[in-house]
Amino acid sequence: MSTASPPPDTPRRTRPPAGNGRVRSFLRNAARSDRARHARASAQGSLRSLGTALSTPTSPSMPLLGQASSRWQRWMPYAVAVAFVATLLPVTISVLTQDYRVNGALAGALATAQTAPLLLAVVRPLQAWWIVFAADALGAVALLGADGTAGRSWPWTPMIVVGYLALMPALGLREPRRTLVAVWLVTGATGFAFELVSQKHSDGIHVLLFVLSGVVLLIAHILRTRGDVQRKLAEQETISEAERAQRTLLEERARIARELHDVVAHHMSVITVQADSAPYRISGLPDAAQEEFATIASSARESLAEMRRLLAVLRSDGSEGERAPQPGLGRVQQLVEATVRAGVPAELSLPAELGDAPQAVDLSAYRIVQEALANVVRHAPGAPTRVSVTANDGCLTVLVVNGPAAEPVSALETTGTGHGLVGMRERVRLTGGSLDTGPLPDGGFRVAARMPLTPAAPAAPTAPVTDSGTTRKDPR
Repeated sequence: MSTASPPPDTPRRTRPPAGNGRVRSFLRNAARSDRARHARASAQGSLRSLGTALSTPTSPSMPLLGQASSRWQRWMPYAVAVAFVATLLPVTISVLTQDYRVNGALAGALATAQTAPLLLAVVRPLQAWWIVFAADALGAVALLGADGTAGRSWPWTPMIVVGYLALMPALGLREPRRTLVAVWLVTGATGFAFELVSQKHSDGIHVLLFVLSGVVLLIAHILRTRGDVQRKLAEQETISEAERAQRTLLEERARIARELHDVVAHHMSVITVQADSAPYRISGLPDAAQEEFATIASSARESLAEMRRLLAVLRSDGSEGERAPQPGLGRVQQLVEATVRAGVPAELSLPAELGDAPQAVDLSAYRIVQEALANVVRHAPGAPTRVSVTANDGCLTVLVVNGPAAEPVSALETTGTGHGLVGMRERVRLTGGSLDTGPLPDGGFRVAARMPLTPAAPAAPTAPVTDSGTTRKDPR
């Protein structure tokens, strides 16, 4: 018996190997398993984050408004909490016993657990929420079997809604955003879970609580964030002001050091010349004395070189050194004349013979008068001004007093570097003197500096200090 074979032109149909289908099925199942594992891992991570947020209260436990300046503001949260507890506690007991027909002892326990923790919320709002939330959930379970629940709000009673909403601002003002979101989600999830348990008793009040609690938490969190931003801005402004004052002080000290370079360099140059010329001016000097003078002259020249290097550091900002000699009291008359030309009626009281003053005192006195007159031109244009320079009891006294501005006009300059009073104070401290500045009863201003005419050790560097009672700001 022969077997018929297919015609040669008929194409054969090939079946895919059975193993390929199993491979594709295995890959699909593996992909589904990976997605499921990722979903489970993500859900577990979310639950862990939720649990961490609900179990980690903010510390330290400072009362709400505990940093307020006034005493009544610090006590206000306690007063509000006491008012809520005193109102809700008896009302809750009455409603549970009379309307919902709950046993009196159980009603009292539930009412106390649902309202009393509001007092704890002032200090520890998250712990208070745990107690209130657990009591509310137990109350919902207890009301499920009560005789008077039908036709009334469930799972939350109206008193629960009021007390819960009173607790939300304390949470929003204290806890971080992650904790607030966790509280809100747990509240909504619990309400919807009770909805699934008994749709017959539920009247939708859990949706109302879910929405209102979210709104209250959002508003409280926004207020807290706004307060934190304002506090940080105030702290930053304080830090910036302190840094600006310190920078002004350092800049003024550098400027004074540059000016005093010429004074010190002059004395060092005199020492060098005297030491070099001593062997020629004094005859019969022994060899040891000549070597000593040579050593003094060499040390003086080295000191001058070091001072030039120091001056180069102080002028590293690119500022050019002044070519003119440093001014002194001999040029105060020119300052007063320039002030008069600027429209300020000024007069000068300067003795004909002041005697010799140390160069540092001479320069400091000139700069103090210059700064004081510049402030008059800026802040009190047209005010009558009196400049007095006297020397008595071994001290040089510089007094600049101006009256109120002739008319209420704007200052000629509205900006500056803030160096005016700072510079005066530093110059006086450098010479071991004292400075007194401040407003006068008639609206004027007074600057009084007293500097010793004999060399004195300068005071130790101090932090910048503002003159108390000064009403006119020195912008330089």
